[in-house]
Amino acid sequence: MQTQQDTGSAARAGARDARAYWREQMEAAAAMMEVCQGLPVRECLEPLRDLRAAADDAGVRVDFSGTPLSPGMARIFRLRAGLVPRLLAAAEEMRRRGWVLRIEDGYRSVAMQRSLVHIPAIFDAIYRKTVWELGGQTPDAGLMLRRVTALVATRPKIGTHMSGSALDISVLRADTGAEVDRGGPYLEMSELTPMASPFVDAAARRNREAITEIMGRHGFLAYPYEFWHYSQGDVYDLYLNGRRDGQTPARYGAVDWDGRSDAVTPVAHPGELLHRPEDIQAEIRRAIQNAGK
Repeated sequence: MQTQQDTGSAARAGARDARAYWREQMEAAAAMMEVCQGLPVRECLEPLRDLRAAADDAGVRVDFSGTPLSPGMARIFRLRAGLVPRLLAAAEEMRRRGWVLRIEDGYRSVAMQRSLVHIPAIFDAIYRKTVWELGGQTPDAGLMLRRVTALVATRPKIGTHMSGSALDISVLRADTGAEVDRGGPYLEMSELTPMASPFVDAAARRNREAITEIMGRHGFLAYPYEFWHYSQGDVYDLYLNGRRDGQTPARYGAVDWDGRSDAVTPVAHPGELLHRPEDIQAEIRRAIQNAGK
């Protein structure tokens, strides 16, 4: 018979395991970003295509998030034109399974990417988890920048939404509209977030694997540290396919998109940090204030 003391010891051990896993995965993600920062890109200047229009034209059912990125900043549901047929093929395969692909986010401009750190729902969630990782201590700006880099991306080159080659997705059940269980909702920020997290139950793990298999059959690779992010043809693709010797360039890099002409141009300084240490420190102070309310 298990005693209350045994239960408490097991819970403490589980919390230690979860913290160790979170720290290990976040450090692995930051290390991946450092490698990706050095991988070559030969920008092909392929335009971005409107995913809503493409799905309508193809007669493929795709759902789109109705939530803005931040107040006054609408999401841009666009993807590089060459990837759109592959995405729609993945959506059609999901339909045959009784699922509906939901696009949560697509292309982001540099301004959109920079804004993410200033959205309390995002930064504060990462901050709270980092405080938990540290056993209640306040993280410094350097550690917070490292954690934000893993979960948001802090340079254009490694933020593949800015390459127009990445999507954040959820999946719905076609009959009920309910979200397919992946162990947490879109933008879960915890030890459940990495794709292979051992802390999600078996059913959620099977759903993650099935979705990743479908996306993979159409060339989209899962970012290992977020269960919702898939991309193709960018520096993540090089990294995940083991092409890290610098000999093979990615075709998609960070671009600025002109909504009037639909032209894309390479971001001028793709390796530049989007946030100064003092910006991160200011967000830490704000998060502490919010936590005290």
